[in-house]
Amino acid sequence: MQKIPLTLAASGMILAQDIKNPDNPEGPPLCGKGVTLTDSLLDRLQRMGIQSIAVEGHPVNIEGEKSLEEELEILDRRFRKVTDDPLMNKLREMYRIQLINSRQ
Repeated sequence: MQKIPLTLAASGMILAQDIKNPDNPEGPPLCGKGVTLTDSLLDRLQRMGIQSIAVEGHPVNIEGEKSLEEELEILDRRFRKVTDDPLMNKLREMYRIQLINSRQ
């Protein structure tokens, strides 16, 4: 899942979270999780003042955002002092899988 500005969204992307009305966040969603974006839907969301959305995978490279490789290197650095601990290795592998899956 990636949160992106609406201006970077494109037709064919799939919503990873419901879109709520900024004026009534407790109300029903404007658009539901799993909906495939279309040009007309994107136009409508823009007119409603929606600034950002969460989409499935990691379809957009945003300047300043770390790449998957950088994230995995950081993860390995954080766990480097406990490489002999099987439980910590299991935890590191769980985080690794989560990072990789979040970018697909």
